[in-house]
Amino acid sequence: MANSYLTANTGTATNAKKFTLSMWIKRGNLCDTNSQRFYQGYKDGNNRFYVMFDGTNSNPDTLWIYAVTGGTVELYWTSARKFRDTNGWYHFVFQADSTLGTAADRLKVYVNNVLETSFTKTNNPGSNIDWGNQLAQTNGDLTISGTESQTQHFDGYMSHVAFVDGQALAPTQFGETDSTSGIWKFKSPSGITWGNNGYHLKFENSGNLGLDSSGEGNNFTTNGNLKQSLSTPSNI
Repeated sequence: MANSYLTANTGTATNAKKFTLSMWIKRGNLCDTNSQRFYQGYKDGNNRFYVMFDGTNSNPDTLWIYAVTGGTVELYWTSARKFRDTNGWYHFVFQADSTLGTAADRLKVYVNNVLETSFTKTNNPGSNIDWGNQLAQTNGDLTISGTESQTQHFDGYMSHVAFVDGQALAPTQFGETDSTSGIWKFKSPSGITWGNNGYHLKFENSGNLGLDSSGEGNNFTTNGNLKQSLSTPSNI
């Protein structure tokens, strides 16, 4: 997926205070001096949310999460561990709910169904904020792989990128434990109310890799040399 990306616009959110982002990711090349941003919602410099693998010399291949709403930095988190596995799949779930009373609970990050708890945190999200990535974006600045200026592309594979507008859902909506191996694997989401800005990118239609299968019609535009690779996200 290097040098390739998908873009879309968004409208008014069902509930801008809550969302769930689920992404199955398999890394290709690790970061050199360039970060790899695999999701970004960008209204403007004062309203945005992004997640990436850091490419700086001090924290290479750590997970970096950054959010700004109304010009206030709400999140600036760097994971303690480094994500350097290029053989297996990572299932990332970002569960956001700014209405919760405990600030540290307003964004939760799960990796293969395990809550990631070790971060260097500059701050925690404020109460009842509207997340910047949930605000309307009309310039194609909702980006899967890269920035609004088309840099810092993700290098690797993605499968079943799903976004739920207005609900903070558990990873078990998108994955399950294999009964034989005990390993976390993909499960097709069902019974989900996706919300106005919701989407489910299966990448199963080679002629239209940006097709939204949620039923909401929030299709993406593909850019660059994006190619389909037939596989099922599983570490079994």
